[in-house]
Amino acid sequence: MSINDFLTYLQYEKRYSPHTLQSYRTDLLQYEDFLKKESIDQIEKAASFHIKNFMVAQLEKGLVESAVNRKLSSLKSFYKFLHREGVINDNPTRLVRTLKTPKKLPVFVEDVKMDELLDHEHSFDDSFSGQRDKIVVEILFGTGMRLAELINLKDEDVNAYESTVKVLGKRSKQRIIPLHRPLMKALSDFIALKALQNFDNKSAYLIVTNSGSQAYPQLIYRIVNSCLKLISTQDKKSPHVLRHSFASSLLNRGADLNAIKELLGHASLAATQVYTHNSVERLKSIYKQAHPRA
Repeated sequence: MSINDFLTYLQYEKRYSPHTLQSYRTDLLQYEDFLKKESIDQIEKAASFHIKNFMVAQLEKGLVESAVNRKLSSLKSFYKFLHREGVINDNPTRLVRTLKTPKKLPVFVEDVKMDELLDHEHSFDDSFSGQRDKIVVEILFGTGMRLAELINLKDEDVNAYESTVKVLGKRSKQRIIPLHRPLMKALSDFIALKALQNFDNKSAYLIVTNSGSQAYPQLIYRIVNSCLKLISTQDKKSPHVLRHSFASSLLNRGADLNAIKELLGHASLAATQVYTHNSVERLKSIYKQAHPRA
């Protein structure tokens, strides 16, 4: 039973996204290489202390606790699969605990700064790439969708009549996200602009490269990072920051937590509740500024 067998199971049985599959593949191959250095020729022969040593080695490389825990999660899933398939009699990850991590609030960009970026006439030029970059930021901030969801979005998923977009989320779970009027118009204008381009390789995907092929994660990261540099000095400037910004904006304006959960495509409310901490911190800040005794 190989790593590829496990990845095939995740792809076809669990319906994990290509991005998630790549993360599992990277983690497991790194772990397999580590075991070879420990003179373990088969991944099935590893014991609990090998896994703990692998975690220590990752920390020594400079990885933060949360990153190491993610790798451990990959190993736990893999060994659980091997145990269920009868390849191993005992799961070596059973006695391995996750590392303690400091709780971090989601990083987000304030609404006023996002308005400054999207409404300023000099933020984006009129070229195709300029308008493409703007619509990337507009969509991520206006819908809260994930990076992988954006990349796999197609022109046909945008419903101009209903002002909605159909998104295929984690584990192939589909959801419908409403679009506000300015975003719907921006999307329609972008699709029309894209149709006028003389691409060698025309793609059905909404967001494409300058040559017309489907966008890729690194491109979206570069776009978002470059745009957020114009308005923010915070270290984190990833597409997920715009997802956090979307959720925080809705919550601060009184949106129901369950509604935000559905819009984000979260499997449980617990994942959405993290945004309430940001809301509480904002209230504390307002209180300290406004109350005469604070």
